[in-house]
Amino acid sequence: MTILVTGATGNVGRLVVDELVSRGVPVRALTVDPERAALPEGVEVVVGSLARPKTLPGALDGVEAVYLAPYARTVSRFCELSVEAGVRRVIALSGSSIGDTHPASSGHDFAAVEKAVSAAGFAWTFLRPGAFMDNSLGWSASVRERGEVRSVFASATQTPIDLGDIAAVAGHVLTTEGHAGRTYVLSGPEGLSLAQMAVAIGEAVGRPVPFVELTVEEQVAEWVGAGYPADIAEWLVEGFAETVAHPQVPTGVVEELLGRPGVTYAEWAKAHVAAFA
Repeated sequence: MTILVTGATGNVGRLVVDELVSRGVPVRALTVDPERAALPEGVEVVVGSLARPKTLPGALDGVEAVYLAPYARTVSRFCELSVEAGVRRVIALSGSSIGDTHPASSGHDFAAVEKAVSAAGFAWTFLRPGAFMDNSLGWSASVRERGEVRSVFASATQTPIDLGDIAAVAGHVLTTEGHAGRTYVLSGPEGLSLAQMAVAIGEAVGRPVPFVELTVEEQVAEWVGAGYPADIAEWLVEGFAETVAHPQVPTGVVEELLGRPGVTYAEWAKAHVAAFA
């Protein structure tokens, strides 16, 4: 059973490749830059991209299951080509922002991917993680240069998830049965406020890292100054505000599927201490 991993050099896809290799499964990796990918020995590498559907027929040949990175623009063509190639299963990375009506929300693209995949008739599974722990790397420059975390809404409470746990769930779902037609909402093992995340980063680097709470206007200005489109910055602020009013709670799905605890934020911070030190 050959499994195709699309976006094989992406932040999750690259880890999915490693998960599948560790399980002894034949893996074919789709990437635009095989040299940069530095993929494990034994992985079959195909040059291509979801953004260029003409590269997909060769990649899909002989494939039974696909890990699908979320790329809405060409997902319909991907589905057509996969059906023609005889692909049975598609495990699609989606997101918990589905249902968010803000015009700039990522949920619109995730919904488009899920709709196309489910309509194509595959044995599908959708993985919907929430906030990534890696999002906190956006604070790294401020921690290094100012010794502080700067953000709107100190009390905004999320359940951030480690990318490795998302990949582990994808690997499990791709190599075991009983997941067809299931949507898994994934979270980290704990709810933490942004201020508590700053404390964990401080403990990892060995010195206090104070949380400097910005106003909404200050936060939007900082993000726009860093190159974010204004509508994206406004959507992100709305998301933080939602988790002030309605703090997130862990879903427990990672633990249920993998039979082990999820990676904690403190563990993640220690593993990424070089980014903040």
